[in-house]
Amino acid sequence: MEEFMMKITVKTLLGATALSLGALVATQAAAECDWKPERAVTYVVPWGAGGGTDANSRMLASMLSNEMGQPFNVVNRTGGNGVTGHSALARAKADGYTVGAATVEINTMHWVGLTDLTYKNITPIALVDVVPAGFTVKADSPYNSLKEVLDVAKAEPGKLTASGTSQGGIWHLALAGMLNAEGMDPASIRWIPSKGAGPAMKELMAGGVDVVTVAQSEAKNLIEQGELKGLGYMHSERMAALPDIPTTAEQLDSGWTLAAFITVSGPEGMDKEIACSYEKAALKVMATKEWAEFKASRGADVVLMGTEELNAFVKKSDAALGETIKAIGLAK
Repeated sequence: MEEFMMKITVKTLLGATALSLGALVATQAAAECDWKPERAVTYVVPWGAGGGTDANSRMLASMLSNEMGQPFNVVNRTGGNGVTGHSALARAKADGYTVGAATVEINTMHWVGLTDLTYKNITPIALVDVVPAGFTVKADSPYNSLKEVLDVAKAEPGKLTASGTSQGGIWHLALAGMLNAEGMDPASIRWIPSKGAGPAMKELMAGGVDVVTVAQSEAKNLIEQGELKGLGYMHSERMAALPDIPTTAEQLDSGWTLAAFITVSGPEGMDKEIACSYEKAALKVMATKEWAEFKASRGADVVLMGTEELNAFVKKSDAALGETIKAIGLAK
C-alpha cells in the first residue's frame, strides 16, 4: 500500500501540494469567478453535532456567509453511516445553493459496500482539515498506555470495545488497520458503531465502550478538562496542543499512522464558475487570522488547498484506503 494514508503528515502534505493563495487569486482573477448566491445556501454536514466535522463546517459556513453575503444554513444529515448526508450533497441541484462537508468517508463507503457513491459524484472545492486519529480512553480507565490496551486485546480478544464512527468508517479503519499492522486480528477490539465522534465520546464517558479512536483534535477539550485520557496520536509528530501524548509512530513496531480529511464540496456537475467562486471565497476566509485562531483552539493546523490539488489528493486517498480496507477484510 502507498504511504499516503499510512504515513501522512500535514507538513508533507502541504509541502507537496498546498496551493499558494496568491497564485490562486491571480488564476481566479483571470477567470473572474465572481458568482454570489442571491438567497440562503444549505450547508450539508453528514455527521452529528459535537464532532470535528460539525465544528469546522459551522465555522466555515459562518465565514462564507459573511464573505458571500447570504445565510449559510448548516443541516446535519446523519444516518446510513454517512451515506445519507453524502448522498444529499452529491445529488442536490448543482446550482450553488447546496454545498457541504464531504469527508474521508466518500472514499470508504463504497469499498465496504454501503453505497455506489464515490468522490466522482461530488465537486471538491477546498480542503478544510487534515485530521490524524487519536487513541483515547476514559480518565479513570485502568489503562495508561497503548501497549497495555493491546496486551489485553491479545490475551483476551473481544473483551475490549471501541467506537468513533460507523462500521467501516475512517475511525474504525484507524483501529482495525492499526491492529492489522501490529499482526493482530482486526476484530480483537470489538467495534461498536456510532453516528459520529460526539456520540462516541459520550458513550466512552458513560462507560459504554473502552476506547475511542476519533480525531485527537475532537477529543482535545475533554482531555484537557480531565474527562478523557489520550494514549496515542496516530501521526508521526506529536500534537502541539497535547505534547505529552506519544505518537503511534513512537510506540508501535509497525509505525502505523492514519489521518482523515474534511472538504467543502458541491454536488456532482457544479458549474465551473460557481465552484471557482466558492474556491476563491473559501481559501480567502481560511487565510484569515480568525480561521487560524479557530484552528489553533482545536490544536489543528491551517491547510490551504484548492480544487485542482484537492481532486488529486482525494483520488489518491481513495486508492490508498481501498488497499487498507481490502487488507483487513472489510471490502465488499
